Amino acid sequence: MTGFAVSDWDDAYENGRNIPNGSDWPVAWVAPAQAFRHRGSNRLDISYGKSERSRYDLFLPEGTPKGLFVFVHGGYWVALDKSYWSHLATGAVDSGWAVAIPSYDLCPTVSIAEITAQIAAAIDHAAAAVSGPVVLAGHSAGGHLVTAMMCDNTPLSPATQSRLRHVISLSGLHDLRPLLATKRNEMLRLDMASATAGSPALQRPLPGVRLTTWVGGGERQEFLRQTALLTNIWHGLGCTTQAIVEPDRHHFNVIDGLADRSSPLTRTVLRDPDDF
Repeated sequence: MTGFAVSDWDDAYENGRNIPNGSDWPVAWVAPAQAFRHRGSNRLDISYGKSERSRYDLFLPEGTPKGLFVFVHGGYWVALDKSYWSHLATGAVDSGWAVAIPSYDLCPTVSIAEITAQIAAAIDHAAAAVSGPVVLAGHSAGGHLVTAMMCDNTPLSPATQSRLRHVISLSGLHDLRPLLATKRNEMLRLDMASATAGSPALQRPLPGVRLTTWVGGGERQEFLRQTALLTNIWHGLGCTTQAIVEPDRHHFNVIDGLADRSSPLTRTVLRDPDDF
């Protein structure tokens, strides 16, 4: 086997310039997200903290929800907000689940550790409003944030931890240390200590919580590696895991299946634990 070294860490973690028509995103999400925000029983801009961005949207199904599904967006912890992703609640809502999508403060105004605490506060707040099991999914940086929720040092409350059943990391970042070598770190302000402490792959998973890692087959090699890394390590620590590489998907369209209740992604997210 021939090894290789990464010579350009910025390019290794750059998605837009390495995807055909990559500049189409995130604009492509705006219209469907806006349309979904105006349908059904939606509760928008629920405050879960003191800052202006500490708010989440809650999308409700008809009847009593089967449980709570929380989607945490990406943007390298420095960009975007909850309004771009509302349509991704469609599959779960149509399946009878309540869906919460939070915003959070961004680097460099706050640290990644502070964002992680904010996401826990948002999930705890939503879980107090919706009974039943809790399932989490996050995309890219959001994948980091949701897997941090199932580490044994999770900032989630004990009550929410006891209801957490399944975490899905979509093209997630699970080892933050390589980002020290990127220009993005001027905004993230990580050092080796904070990157190590904040990396789910370097922590132990909570017992009794399932992990699914999901990544597009056409993604950058680092996202494929980061995805395989967490599944491999946590499997060895006794976690029930599965790793899925979806063919012909890239970093931006790998999340599209969440908008369709019949998609393999939505069915995997919400599947009964006995079928896992």
